[in-house]
Amino acid sequence: MANDFDLGGRVAIVTGGNGGIGLGMAKALARAGCAVSIWGRNEDKNRAALADLRECGAQVEARTCDVTDRAAIEDAFAGTLEAFGRVDGCFANAGVGSFGQRAFVDRTEAEWRAMFATNLDGVFHVFQTALRHMIRRAEGGDRFGRIVATSSLASLFGMPRGEHYAATKAALNELVRTLAVEHARYGVTANAILPGWIETDMTAALTANEKFVAAAMPRIPMRRFGQPADFGGIAVYLMSALSSYHTGDCLVIDGGYSKF
Repeated sequence: MANDFDLGGRVAIVTGGNGGIGLGMAKALARAGCAVSIWGRNEDKNRAALADLRECGAQVEARTCDVTDRAAIEDAFAGTLEAFGRVDGCFANAGVGSFGQRAFVDRTEAEWRAMFATNLDGVFHVFQTALRHMIRRAEGGDRFGRIVATSSLASLFGMPRGEHYAATKAALNELVRTLAVEHARYGVTANAILPGWIETDMTAALTANEKFVAAAMPRIPMRRFGQPADFGGIAVYLMSALSSYHTGDCLVIDGGYSKF
């Protein structure tokens, strides 16, 4: 019996795929048969993540890449193409956070620019590189492509002392909407995933803070913080042919936090 979520023959890149939400998505993609290339800056984390991914039954690889470096992105993309022959999906998940560390009026320009360099400029470079490949394939008759950005609920709500982070994520939402319209003719879809409060290395200090937990947990109808594995299903769906008419969307995955 045919499996509509069988991703055999497909290839996906997951930036920041060596931990957290990125690794959760990469594992689910691999279990669905997708070949996966994870990109990350930390070689030790890459090796550990790759060991986990190899148990998922698909072709996998890890590449050391800093998404703030355009040359590194192009090298990593070329290496992925050499390894797998094609790239069908690109999950731009790599990002940095900043939670409650400094008031806006005290924000330094260096902090502002560093946040944008990774969270927004990095996505620009990754998506542009991937889309050029997908467009060439489409012009040759192979019309299929998936680009997905990891945004945040911070793009929808006020985030005191995190305005630079929130601004990058709000920009990602509009970026995918625009790319969805521009690239539909090539069979490419573009969507954003907006996580709520998820237990990862990035949020470890917050989710271990009793005061924060006491304030946040009553607003989560599921009564738990999200886990990286909670993003596997949406990754497989967006990568599959079943999502071919679903584009330009911002998909909230937050255990109901934004609705309560």
